[in-house]
Amino acid sequence: MEKILQQALEHGKKYTHLGKSAGYIPELQKVPATDLGIYIETLEGDAYGVGDYEKKFTIQSISKVLVLTLALMDNGPDKVFEKVGMEATGDPFNSIVKLELKSLQKPLNPMINAGAIATTSLIGGKDGTEQIERIVEFARLVSGNASIGINEAVYKSEAQTGDRNRSLAYFMKSCGVILEDVEALIHVYFKQCAMEMTCKDLARIGALYSNNGICLETGKQIIPKSITRMVTAIMTTCGLYDASGEFAVQVGVPAKSGVGGGILATVPNKLGIGVYGPALDEKGNSTGGIKMLSYLSDALELSIF
Repeated sequence: MEKILQQALEHGKKYTHLGKSAGYIPELQKVPATDLGIYIETLEGDAYGVGDYEKKFTIQSISKVLVLTLALMDNGPDKVFEKVGMEATGDPFNSIVKLELKSLQKPLNPMINAGAIATTSLIGGKDGTEQIERIVEFARLVSGNASIGINEAVYKSEAQTGDRNRSLAYFMKSCGVILEDVEALIHVYFKQCAMEMTCKDLARIGALYSNNGICLETGKQIIPKSITRMVTAIMTTCGLYDASGEFAVQVGVPAKSGVGGGILATVPNKLGIGVYGPALDEKGNSTGGIKMLSYLSDALELSIF
């Protein structure tokens, strides 16, 4: 397995020069675009990693998977999907156009920014402080890493430059999708995106979803099986923004990317994968990371299709 991972890493390195670190969040521009790492954890408890798999990075949109899961556990699917749809989009992750043109008065899915902000509004808590505390605690629980926290520098950078996300939130407020105070809500969203993890953390989370929400170490059902099924289905159709269809063909596993360079992937009943490669393509996905996953999917026959 380590040999295959090393080959995947070398393959991915050929493509990092085609991307660049996220430019619209100033703090992320400081990250070396040549970083690349991958880590795998199987349901048998075996684990393998190569490259920069122990380097911390902010998970950004990968947080949408955890927040959707927690919102479903807090509210049930009926209430969640009253606020946000389940359909894929052909538009960029931060697009506002479908909110108005589709006349849905709700975002198309929880994996685009508008949908994620709406989902965050459903997290239980008396205020934003309690909401983000619950999100961070849930991230620690599903990753098995009690040290996970928020990168304050990245959070502040996003808060200072995140006017597009504010506009999405205010538009949804005007439509009645969001009822909460927008500024308080948007700061919870910025903070969840600024949570820091490693490839090892992502692989552990991926293995949990692969195992139908059952912790590999304790055998405890952390997430209900029905919710892991819903979330992984949405990851499959919507997890890589407007490149989700191409990713399904090339890699064929449920996954979620983030503009910090991470990709969380889960292969049902087999393993979890964590990827880090901050060089992004024009759609916000890791250039080297996708190539590594494509190589690995072919070599290990991971595609669910």
